[in-house]
Amino acid sequence: MSIISDIYSQFYAAFDRTFLVDDRYQIFLHGIRNTLIITAGALVVGVIIGVALAVAKVYYYQTGPFSYKESFKNFLKTKRPIFLGHIFQKLLDQLITCYLILFRGTPVVVQLMIWAFVVFSTTNELIVAILGFGINSGAYVAEIVRAGIMAVDKGQTEAGRSLGLSAWQTMWHIVLPQAFKNVLPALGNELIALLKETSIVGYIAVVDLTKAAALVRARTFDAFVPLLCVALAYLLMVFLLSIIQQFIEKRLQASDRR
Repeated sequence: MSIISDIYSQFYAAFDRTFLVDDRYQIFLHGIRNTLIITAGALVVGVIIGVALAVAKVYYYQTGPFSYKESFKNFLKTKRPIFLGHIFQKLLDQLITCYLILFRGTPVVVQLMIWAFVVFSTTNELIVAILGFGINSGAYVAEIVRAGIMAVDKGQTEAGRSLGLSAWQTMWHIVLPQAFKNVLPALGNELIALLKETSIVGYIAVVDLTKAAALVRARTFDAFVPLLCVALAYLLMVFLLSIIQQFIEKRLQASDRR
């Protein structure tokens, strides 16, 4: 019993130093708030970028591919602006491909430091973190959504066009809702990965949950309790996100059976 009592007293003393002395729990609360803000903001930015790029790539795939040389020749012969549109579509597709290669092929921590110390050196670090993670996440979301759109039967697009809808109306009202159901598990995994990736944001002096543990550890010289609590906090957040994802999936499946 004395051994158990000693362990309990040591753990309580470590807990007291970590959270109660000097109200250090507020550092953790501030870190959790920043973690959730960065994750939510980056998710919004990533989804907007990803959906836009995925639609652009699929549209080019369905209407192209085009040749710069042939499109320019046709424009000179006919003076029809549609051939200039073909040139623009091909250029846009190549730029999107370069974006995907660049942001999926380099470490996110390096991207984050470039955004913070080179591109947006005078901007608020929290905004830089949201933009940095969001732009990086957009590259992954683009491929996820593109795969979801390609999985929708082509007859759905043809049916929408036969009803008089434009290509963009068909994509927005018919294809994307079905694609969303296809990619929901992958998007949920991307959100969870994004939440955990924010743990590196301390590199640009943002106090997130992990950085909060580091600050407290530097004051208490005790690593076990701060890091254990951070790990449990991340585990709890991921668990809650998984429950929400499963709930949404069940609701969507139920709507499909109606």
